[in-house]
Amino acid sequence: MKTNKDDLLIKHLFDAPREMVFDAWTNPEHLKHWYAPDGCTIDFKSIDVKVGGRFHSVIHDPIHGDCWIMGVYQEVNIPEKLVFTMELTNEAGIPVSATEAGKSKDWPPAIITTITFETIGEQTKLTLHQTVAESEAKKTGAYQSWFSMFDRLNNLLSNN
Repeated sequence: MKTNKDDLLIKHLFDAPREMVFDAWTNPEHLKHWYAPDGCTIDFKSIDVKVGGRFHSVIHDPIHGDCWIMGVYQEVNIPEKLVFTMELTNEAGIPVSATEAGKSKDWPPAIITTITFETIGEQTKLTLHQTVAESEAKKTGAYQSWFSMFDRLNNLLSNN
């Protein structure tokens, strides 16, 4: 999968040390509290955060139904960087098309997500890059969902 200038790129500043922010991205007990669009929940069938490790999750959406995603961690550099694939699947982990997963026909069936964590004083600058067109992410609501998820993550971090 190649990247280009149309890919989704979001930067966000968190009021927490990067080790804490990184942990919130890799600990399923933290992820379940923030890593799903508004009105949805997430469960992990499995998660193994290491290079070559896999995750298999489901986002429960009361309107559109379940959306299963499987991925492989390509890079895990604690607490600086995470790179992982995200592929639309069914519950058994078999890849499905975007339309079978309830997504737009233009949504790619697989993407690469890169997250970098940079210390800025007592804060953490997070940069999220995904190999999906920003225009497609905005059309589907995925772009907007990141901001509400980051708000929930901010709340989680401030309560720890």
